[in-house]
Amino acid sequence: MKSNIMNLIRNQISHTGRFHSASVIFLHGSGDNGTNLMEWINFLLGRNMTFDHIKIIYPTAPLQPYTPNGGQLSNVWFDRDSISINAPENRCSVEEIYCPINKIIEEEVGNGIPLNRIIVGGFSMGGALALHTGYHINTELAGIFACSSFLNYDSVVYDSLSRHNDKTHLPELLMFHGDRDPLVPMEWGQTTFNKLTELGVKGTFTTLSNTFHELKKRELLDLNRWILSKLPSLENNADEDSKC
Repeated sequence: MKSNIMNLIRNQISHTGRFHSASVIFLHGSGDNGTNLMEWINFLLGRNMTFDHIKIIYPTAPLQPYTPNGGQLSNVWFDRDSISINAPENRCSVEEIYCPINKIIEEEVGNGIPLNRIIVGGFSMGGALALHTGYHINTELAGIFACSSFLNYDSVVYDSLSRHNDKTHLPELLMFHGDRDPLVPMEWGQTTFNKLTELGVKGTFTTLSNTFHELKKRELLDLNRWILSKLPSLENNADEDSKC
């Protein structure tokens, strides 16, 4: 099953136009795809989310049966019994996507990008997978962001963090959540953030007023600034060093 999922993931890449020194992996929500996410961001910002030195990768989830949709095929990162923080996490399904996501990260490392110059984030289900990626699979990343996302109460992420000895180098977390989200109530996102910070994660939770289950322009602008603060241009640093 893992090999089939690996073959189904497709990447839409927002190019920097030159050699990049950092990477961002942006994961879409359930039933969507990487191209649509990129176009959604383009619509909200009036431009692509591009950086001179950062490559943004928009993978597409594999097509697989999705229980909340009556078992119909959908582009989802993993299956789950229901969209509820109280539902048991389908760990077998989540584990199947770890290898493909790791492969994307490993490809960037192979291109010369160190782990501390890679950020993983996402919207809704994509944000949940980003939390798994940074706090269960690979804790050496530069940062994790999650928009309108949550983890199940019994998530393996919490188990993993509770056993993690070095809390000082965990990826910084940025979470956004709409206060009128009807699909993923903001309380689920806030609860997830609180549990993560209790286990040693440092970060920020931003409430988006009058916002449903959606991305907003102001959210993307804040995310843009945060990405640049975590992944500054190495050329700028080199220029500053040369002045010393």
